[in-house]
Amino acid sequence: MTMAVENQSISALQELLEIQRQQYLLAPAPSYHARIDKLKKIKNLLLKNQNKFVEALIADYGHRSENDTVISDILPCINNINYTIKHLKSWMKPSKRHAGLLLSPSKLSVQYQPLGVIGIIVPWNFPIMLSVGPLITAIAAGNRAMLKMSEFTPNTNQVLKTALAEIFPEDEVAVVEGEADIAAQFSALPFDHILFTGSTVVGKHVMRAAAENLTPVTLELGGKSPAIIAPDIDIDTAVERVIFGKCLNAGQICVAPDYILCPEDKVEQFVAAYQQKFTQMYPDFETNTDYGNVINDRQYSRLVNVLEDAQAKGANIICATGKAHSMSEIAASTNRKLATQLLTNVSPDMLVLQDEIFGPILPIISYKSVNNAISYVNNHDRPLALYVLSFDNQTQQQILQQTHSGGVCINDTVFHVAADDAPFGGIGPSGMGHYHGKEGFLTFSHAKTVLKSGKINTGVFVHPPYGTAIQKALMTFFLR
Repeated sequence: MTMAVENQSISALQELLEIQRQQYLLAPAPSYHARIDKLKKIKNLLLKNQNKFVEALIADYGHRSENDTVISDILPCINNINYTIKHLKSWMKPSKRHAGLLLSPSKLSVQYQPLGVIGIIVPWNFPIMLSVGPLITAIAAGNRAMLKMSEFTPNTNQVLKTALAEIFPEDEVAVVEGEADIAAQFSALPFDHILFTGSTVVGKHVMRAAAENLTPVTLELGGKSPAIIAPDIDIDTAVERVIFGKCLNAGQICVAPDYILCPEDKVEQFVAAYQQKFTQMYPDFETNTDYGNVINDRQYSRLVNVLEDAQAKGANIICATGKAHSMSEIAASTNRKLATQLLTNVSPDMLVLQDEIFGPILPIISYKSVNNAISYVNNHDRPLALYVLSFDNQTQQQILQQTHSGGVCINDTVFHVAADDAPFGGIGPSGMGHYHGKEGFLTFSHAKTVLKSGKINTGVFVHPPYGTAIQKALMTFFLR
């Protein structure tokens, strides 16, 4: 069975890692067919337990839309597996390289070897996609894995743990649960690679702990992902393209639009269009089951604090439902169901413009020209995602060329994460490294250079004693 290490000591975690490493060393190169078989079993696991995952996430959140879970947690994993199965054979093939005349007649290749044991640290917002997704890639690359699940999704963790135990022994895939102290101990283990998904602040701690073991890390962080509405686009169209990304999982997604950069003469239009579209998508909001909750009281209180801070400093707070709610009413909510709160008249001293929001709050910053919008983005940390709302090719290219971000969507939001044949990752404070698709396979593999020489040994020509005629001729030929 898959082991669940729950609130245990660092020695128990170390023992589990050592078991996996020893088993890896006994079979360090799983065959293509073995990997494919495991991927198919994971796919069957997801399909078989789909309803259980939906119910577990509803329990963990108080309420979470069934479609949010299927679309954002289950479906991406199924697509990932299908894509990986289709391409894995070509990824595993050694890559032939050119040895060059100097090393001729030796042959050169790069072989992709499993790293060993991968540590995967999973957040609470999409606990299936962000645990099983990396696990798919780790298995495809021939590794074993330990998953540290979030303490905020205990019901989901239990379903996943039980399901994985049916297809993987504990020496191949292990599920670890526990509070922040266990997470800290987990990141300090000498894994062969760590993939962390979470906040920038915690990411720094993970990287610091991994550095003690010189463990390479892939950090999938967040940050403040802007959506630039260009002057040329119709506001109704812009809202239609932005709103799903902000409402999915109640905005609790690392690539959700964090703030809007809007032409100053269109801010009121944007607010009105957002309210209209929101009520179309979520009629009878209070009883609508298509919109999910903020996950827990801690996160809800954090969001209330952000709103209170903004209001105290002069921001206008407008509810997307069109109904006015006092701050005391919002704070007193017992179901943690919060429609998008649109904020205008925001200023840099507000928390809402300083930290990643990670919830249904959307500040709107006005600008005079596209150059001003670009300058605003460039004067802040490089975001995980950047959204460009424009049908003008020149404007699109200007923003693409003059800004940095982990990824970009033009006239859409969040869907680039679902692209299997493209890397996903951040830049600077929004992350480090990539996974998904072939890039994920490479991340969890060691690219080992292999130089193969035959019976003819041209290397003797550069052996001492130096200064022979043939050496002089070789130097004359190559040093030019």
